[in-house]
Amino acid sequence: MKNQLVLKELSTAEIKERLDNERAMYQKMLLSHAVSPIENPNKIKECRKNIARCLTELRKRELEGQK
Repeated sequence: MKNQLVLKELSTAEIKERLDNERAMYQKMLLSHAVSPIENPNKIKECRKNIARCLTELRKRELEGQK
């Protein structure tokens, strides 16, 4: 919930930048987890959810702009 409030306050460019960072971090975690198990595998799940939150906020703004 806290993350959603922060996303609403950011500009679209900042959300896109955050999305790129989250995707890069997600790929890095997946690769490192495949080689040797990471300490907290729940971070992969959290990262995936953060990506979805960013995409949802971007889509919401896109739809609001069409009205």
